[in-house]
Amino acid sequence: MQPKKSFFERLTGTVKLDESELDAPHERQIHHRGEERAILDETETDAELAVDVYQTPDEIVIKTMVAGVRPEDLDINITRDMVSVRGRREEVAEEDGKDFFHKELYWGSFARTIMLPEEIEVEEAEAVEKHGLLTIRLPKVDKSKKNKLRVKSV
Repeated sequence: MQPKKSFFERLTGTVKLDESELDAPHERQIHHRGEERAILDETETDAELAVDVYQTPDEIVIKTMVAGVRPEDLDINITRDMVSVRGRREEVAEEDGKDFFHKELYWGSFARTIMLPEEIEVEEAEAVEKHGLLTIRLPKVDKSKKNKLRVKSV
């Protein structure tokens, strides 16, 4: 029987590691468009950011909670088929000698890489943070768009 996950583990989808697992780099399988790839996790100390990913006819939308993180402290990298979000939530020390009953808030660095189901227009992507909710809008590549190419005579 597996031990019950903490609130933070259920909220973010992370799991506790044994001491033996901390010594070796971790690989995880990524399934993307029918192919299977093994990738090395970014940093073992980064928490994995919980995300919602959905699509509309015109775009892919990623939503995640980044409360307590200033927008300039977020690092978002986008390629045509992948989005990577990194950041760090700093704990503000209010008073020493606290006697906690619960300590479930996450402080420290976090990261998440999302493989996208379709190619997107990188230049038209938009990220907005409002009340701690980060929304990344990624317009899909319009594959039906056609351009007429003129032939030049030299």
